[in-house]
Amino acid sequence: MSALPNSVDIFVPGRLCLFGEHSDWAGGYRRIDSTIAKGYCLLVGTNQGIYARATRHPSKLIITSTLPDGTNLGPHEIDMVPEQLLEVAEEGGFYSYSAGVAYHVLSHYNVKGLEIESYKMDLPIRKGLSSSAANNVMVARAFNHLYDLKLTKRGEMEIAYQGEILTPSRCGRMDQACAYGNTPVFLTFDGERMDVEEIAVQEDIYLVVADLKAGKNTQKILADLNACYPKSGGKIGEDVRYYLGPVNKDILSRARLALREGNHKKIGALMTEAQRFFDHFMAPACPTELLSPTLHFVLSSPELADLTYGGKGVGSQGDGCVQLVAKGPKEQKRLVAKLKEMDTEPYPLVIKAQNEQQSDSEKDENGTEN
Repeated sequence: MSALPNSVDIFVPGRLCLFGEHSDWAGGYRRIDSTIAKGYCLLVGTNQGIYARATRHPSKLIITSTLPDGTNLGPHEIDMVPEQLLEVAEEGGFYSYSAGVAYHVLSHYNVKGLEIESYKMDLPIRKGLSSSAANNVMVARAFNHLYDLKLTKRGEMEIAYQGEILTPSRCGRMDQACAYGNTPVFLTFDGERMDVEEIAVQEDIYLVVADLKAGKNTQKILADLNACYPKSGGKIGEDVRYYLGPVNKDILSRARLALREGNHKKIGALMTEAQRFFDHFMAPACPTELLSPTLHFVLSSPELADLTYGGKGVGSQGDGCVQLVAKGPKEQKRLVAKLKEMDTEPYPLVIKAQNEQQSDSEKDENGTEN
């Protein structure tokens, strides 16, 4: 048996939900009501993320972090004792996510501790790009590599999810798909079951994601939309379930094909269509957050019209981030410049083309999926 590595360098991106926001938790209600529609979404990793270096520790979880604004946090130490890890996870706060993952790993595997230095983070926090999920995948991957747990990406994703639901966050299952990096994935949610399909893109797709710097209350959005399930909320609730059911299924079936083909124009048009239906069916359930004036100001800006094929909100929606499909690489650069002039913080994203054979044969170094 080969010796375990002494250290590992890790990069985990954020995740961008191209289509299908909220479908993960909505599809999860099928575990109690099979008449509720399955959830579907399309995700891809961002070019921004968390860079970390991890080593084994005999008895503690030690976290040191550098935030996007350069703020340094830690080192913060937690004993690798189940009761202490669970207490930190449940109380919330910055370290709760790492503690939740460590608790889950310690409960299921023969491991000791970790010392993790997240020395760079260029991923916006609390903007719908799943910075907490990226952190959790980073911790799961560190355990995986340093203790030879033989987890696949899907296995790391599951551990990251189980760790996060121990915190007050109560996220859905889609966030941890950042484990797949820049490979787009199509996810299906059926109660507790989740299926993952990697998508091979035939042409490069140029997007820009921009932090609107306006703020949103994700917890209120989730609370108000969940109040429409399984069969409540009157007409508003019916509309929410209709959007997350038949409407979402239709849009995702077309978006899946357009993404595979690398059809920029169709992807942009579908984003605009999805946003229009979202505004009609979903926004009334949480108008204080989902009317999103800053998002709609950017989406309707005539200055951007010639540079994009369309766009929509990000994550839980609201005034967190916007995503736009650029008409090409030159337009992407101009779009970034224009969005900076509009006092947003833009990030370019290129979904790279890869042939079908590559995608189907790609397996991580640890073997087949769990």
